Amino acid sequence: MLGWKELEENCKNCQRCSLSDTRHNVVFGCGVPNAEVMFIGEGPGEQEDLQGIPFVGRAGRLLDEMLEVIDLSRDKNIYIANMVKCRPPKNRDPLSVEQDACIDFLRNQVALIRPKIIVCLGRIAATKLIKSDLKITKEHGLWFEKAGIQMMAMYHPAAILRDPTKRPDAFVDLKILQEKIKEICQTTYSTTDTEKN
Repeated sequence: MLGWKELEENCKNCQRCSLSDTRHNVVFGCGVPNAEVMFIGEGPGEQEDLQGIPFVGRAGRLLDEMLEVIDLSRDKNIYIANMVKCRPPKNRDPLSVEQDACIDFLRNQVALIRPKIIVCLGRIAATKLIKSDLKITKEHGLWFEKAGIQMMAMYHPAAILRDPTKRPDAFVDLKILQEKIKEICQTTYSTTDTEKN
């Protein structure tokens, strides 16, 4: 397992798949490196590729607004990453070969962070990380346990932007997440600058 600095350096120099040919920036991840809650999306979009930061476009702004409702923030108590670190052309779904080329970077991030909860944003991340036959329309908001980590799928914020009727379900899922955080996490989410014991 690599440490943060070496892992990020290796990731930024990666040429394991053809996405490296078209990227502007590798989108490594951002947030608190010892967060108890980790969010994982599918891949960077246009703004993420240009800025090198995950979830900074319209979907990212919506995600930040949603998380603020339950006092979560990438600045104080969560970490956000993606299945693939480079933007798939025209924002298409990342191919299996691209996910496989990138998965070790994500596994290393999870091993360093050691989150108690992982939230998969969207179908791609959920079927790769939770179970291959997960149906996000039916199983969003449900808890699964893998290797001692509580895992849940939520709609990707881009999907909510495309179909606003998903907003009520997303809000319910946020409240479910909030309850799980209260149940199993040591962090007090109502205060800032709180560190893990």
